Amino acid sequence: MFIQTEETPNPATLKFLPGQSVLAEGTANFEIGDELESSPLAKLLFSVEGVVGVFFGNDFITVTKGEDVFWEHIKPALLGTIMEFMQSGEEIMRGKNDKSAHASHEGPDIEVVKRITDLLDTRVRPAVAQDGGDITFQSFEDGIVYLHMQGACAGCPSSTMTLKMGIENLLKHYVPEVVEVRPVA
Repeated sequence: MFIQTEETPNPATLKFLPGQSVLAEGTANFEIGDELESSPLAKLLFSVEGVVGVFFGNDFITVTKGEDVFWEHIKPALLGTIMEFMQSGEEIMRGKNDKSAHASHEGPDIEVVKRITDLLDTRVRPAVAQDGGDITFQSFEDGIVYLHMQGACAGCPSSTMTLKMGIENLLKHYVPEVVEVRPVA
């Protein structure tokens, strides 16, 4: 098995491409302090000293390191962990994966939210997945769209520009009710 790695726009995040499916559908994001029993692979990756985030996409795994950690120190351990796990045949996620879903929205703006989530799913999420991340809808209030950035997108130096110049402009163009886009933690 050969695992490729790619740098992402976020210098604290590295994208691992195992050459096979990681998650059949959706994504899963894990941070320090999260419950890891649903993902044996995430649990193993967090056991590598310096790992602060793990994100699973369709065909990639994104790992985020702490500030005081160097990739050349932890990359070999991460590659070995991923390779061994992928060859074991064990499921990456146990049970139903509901980590990647957009937040539900009720109320009079339901049609506006539907247009927003459709644009996110068709235009935004595929593009940010190429950089090792994901963006999910959290809420829409008074013309403001709140989005949750995950994987390489979380904490990325260029994420503010992507959010404001890219996603906000796209949503404003196609959904006139949108006046601003903001990230949420």
